[in-house]
This record gives sequence, structure tokens and C-alpha cells, in this order.
Amino acid sequence: MYKCPNCGSEYGYFDNVAYNCPECGHVWTDLCLEEDKVLDANGNELKTGDSVVTIKDLKFGKDTMKRGTKITNIRILDEEVNGHDIDAKTKDFGGIYLKSSVVKKA
Repeated sequence: MYKCPNCGSEYGYFDNVAYNCPECGHVWTDLCLEEDKVLDANGNELKTGDSVVTIKDLKFGKDTMKRGTKITNIRILDEEVNGHDIDAKTKDFGGIYLKSSVVKKA
């Protein structure tokens, strides 16, 4: 059984050509699964637990996180939140969401 990336059904199956979902009719290949990888601004794959560095200044209301800020122990989100795919905690800003396009792997 394979989990459908479209509807989440646990009844997906492989027919020697592609993966199929009997519930929503979605068809996918291994290439589609690689698209789910989260890449930093330099194209490096990010994983939960990695450390990243911001590549530009980020505004949070009236506060600004400066370029070069190191963030440790990130968590990759299963589903994006308003285009953000990283969950992080920082000393100065607390819990924040980040886009992978504004960080690079440390």
C-alpha cells in the first residue's frame, strides 16, 4: 500500500508503471515524490533537525531578523502554511515560520 500524495488515502497501489489511488483517481510516479523535498536557496535538501542561516533581512512586524542569523533544529512542515515550509524557534523571535527560499543550510 502507498499513501496518495493528493488525498492521503492509504489504498494507493503500484501497477508496474505508476502509482494509483482508487479513491481519488490520482496517478503519480517516483519523480512526483521527489518534488516534495524542501530545498534551501542554494538547492540543498533541508531536513528536520538541520541548522540554517538567513540569506536576507526578514521583517516580523516592527522587528527585523538580520541576514546571517543562524537558526538551529528546524522542523520541516508536512503542509505549507501560507507558503512557509519551515517551523523554527528562535531566542529573539520565539516560534516562527520561514520559507526555504530565504535560508541556506548551515
